[in-house]
Amino acid sequence: MARRSATHVKHDASFLGIFKSSKVAFAFGLIIMDALLVALIITYVPYTKIDWDAYMSQVSGFLEGERDYSNLKGDTGPLVYPAGFLYVYSAIQYITGGEVYSAQLPWWGLSLLCLSKRVHSIFVLRLFNDCFAMTFLHAALALLLDQRWHLGLIIFSVAVSIKMNVLLYAPPLFLLLLKALGIFGVISTLASAALVQILFGFPFLISHPVAYVSRAFNLGRVFIHFWSVNFKFVPEPVFVSKGFAISLLTTHLVVLAAFSHYRWCKHEGGLLNFLHSRYVAMKMKFAGLSSSNSSSRILKKEHIVTTMFAGNFIGIVCARSLHYQFYLWYFYSLPYLLWRTPFPTLLRLILFMGVELCWNVYPSNIYSSLLLLCLHLVILYGLWSAPTEYPYVDDKPTTKKNK
Repeated sequence: MARRSATHVKHDASFLGIFKSSKVAFAFGLIIMDALLVALIITYVPYTKIDWDAYMSQVSGFLEGERDYSNLKGDTGPLVYPAGFLYVYSAIQYITGGEVYSAQLPWWGLSLLCLSKRVHSIFVLRLFNDCFAMTFLHAALALLLDQRWHLGLIIFSVAVSIKMNVLLYAPPLFLLLLKALGIFGVISTLASAALVQILFGFPFLISHPVAYVSRAFNLGRVFIHFWSVNFKFVPEPVFVSKGFAISLLTTHLVVLAAFSHYRWCKHEGGLLNFLHSRYVAMKMKFAGLSSSNSSSRILKKEHIVTTMFAGNFIGIVCARSLHYQFYLWYFYSLPYLLWRTPFPTLLRLILFMGVELCWNVYPSNIYSSLLLLCLHLVILYGLWSAPTEYPYVDDKPTTKKNK
């Protein structure tokens, strides 16, 4: 009994010792305050029915046995998200009975940042699928920081199955995979991610594969000009034109290539030299001249986060249309990205508040969208001009087994 009591006291002391750190105590305080704020929002701010009814209609069709994606529709139109979306909102409908108020309870929201009016609105008052997609994306990133590449890719694929905007992280993630793993490791992690998509989409792929793929993975959608937050200053005929879309895609690819060559692969001699080294390593692997783990490396956490967040931000800057809920795609990365720039703290705070201001202008106008683009470009310049960190924990290849 005495031993059990001593053990219990020891555990209590260890738990309380966590809060001796001022950073942990401050973070815990933010969580408590944000939980209270969310409760007040739910209680006193009316819910805005934008997509909730459509989501529930689409889920109801799925639960009633419909497997043809072209027949899954709601008030706002046809279902255009992959199958993971249906599974998430089916679970929400089961838990809440389809009632908005029950679904608003922040059981998953305690760890969220609490500095944005717009983000609270998106999470609590509108319940867009962007919320769940980004939650899974951040969970995947946490696993990548722990060097759990296979499990991280599986969770990343779950996020993609809810909304495809997560694919903006795919190019920097692929580059990190090439750095961290050997060729067989890259192939197996990508296969794991692909298997998730096949499993989630299986009920639809075996019945109506064309309808599922064409609806759930439609990359050619043209968003409505009125809802655009970033390029509202562009005339609508130009905004919806294929030429404008191609020019933005080209810019996206060029900027990604420039960051990859001059920033993320700087210590490997540039992107082309790095890819050549991976090619040589692959040839040696197939020739049996290298061990199975000889090309695996442990990446620094700062390099993983910087590459992922910056790669996604480049996609945000070059996106043709950003609707209000798309703010979630990069809001949680903004403080980190700003503090990676060489700017003084005051300018970082001004940029953060300026971006938040632009996202809270409704409806967006020529001036707010032009200001947002300028702020994005300033942040992008700051990331370009920031010092590059050495990407690896050590200079020697690691033999640590990938989890």
